[in-house]
Amino acid sequence: MNNMLMRLKKNKILRNMCVNTTFLKDQLIQPIFVSENIESKKEIPGIPNNFVMNLEESIQQIELDLKNNQKNFLLFMIPKKKEDNDFNFNFQKNVISTIKNRFKSDILLWADVCLCSMTTHGHCCLFDNKKNIDLNKSLSALSNIALNYSEAGIDGIAPSDMMDGRTASIRKILDNNEYNLMPIMSYSTKFASNFYGPFRYAADSTPSFGDRKQYQLDYRNKSEAIRASVRCFKEGADFLMVKPGQGSIDLIEPIKIKTGLMVGAYQVSGEYAGIALAAEKNLLDFNNALLESWHVMKRAGAQFIISYGARKSKELGISE
Repeated sequence: MNNMLMRLKKNKILRNMCVNTTFLKDQLIQPIFVSENIESKKEIPGIPNNFVMNLEESIQQIELDLKNNQKNFLLFMIPKKKEDNDFNFNFQKNVISTIKNRFKSDILLWADVCLCSMTTHGHCCLFDNKKNIDLNKSLSALSNIALNYSEAGIDGIAPSDMMDGRTASIRKILDNNEYNLMPIMSYSTKFASNFYGPFRYAADSTPSFGDRKQYQLDYRNKSEAIRASVRCFKEGADFLMVKPGQGSIDLIEPIKIKTGLMVGAYQVSGEYAGIALAAEKNLLDFNNALLESWHVMKRAGAQFIISYGARKSKELGISE
């Protein structure tokens, strides 16, 4: 049974995220990075006011964000030990359960689902002994991650790996384990972009060999980008997403027309850093430029925006 319409109504923040007629704070999603490797928070180079934090510091940050009415978060978790098999999710499950037990329904907490921060090689997949992608093994691992995060109490799953078939695999394991109301926000059109540098520092996910062009999309190819989102739609995604957001605004409307789903945009770390660095040089006003960038993405049809400046939405005058 397809429960998508019910999945998108299960709490107020999620319902606000889906509103079409205005730009609401709940349509802005703030990334949060929690690492098992650090004792005290470190600012991420290039993206001011964003940190890699330990668990206690992430709770303090969310408390501050809530005071500014920021309630929608995308969680990235970086375990201390890297593995290529037999993943241990104790750290991630503790992070999710601790945050959700502290804030309950006051926040909406999405979890990025990928292997890049967990593997020794930093790729979003698993390989066979000839360094070819082992798709079946990768899908099994990604689905297991999604199930473990769901068991820990996450509000939504956001697969970012770009493996063929991962949305269907995750939807199946969730439904088979009575998480049929767990929404999936798929990174459905994700390019092999040059604008991810600060993120890879934060997530400790730089590949140790090669690059990600064998599974992420070629930014020169529009038709392939649209097909990737159509694939995730057919596999059971509830939300679709383009990434990088500002570099993909021409794709939002065509994907919406092809699928009928809501499509968001991820304003990635390099895009955000460009605004911040220009502001540091007094070449523009940071708040005004950030607000303009959000409205451009909304004008292009973005239903929601993931941005490292989401916590500034109150200051920038976005509606409740």
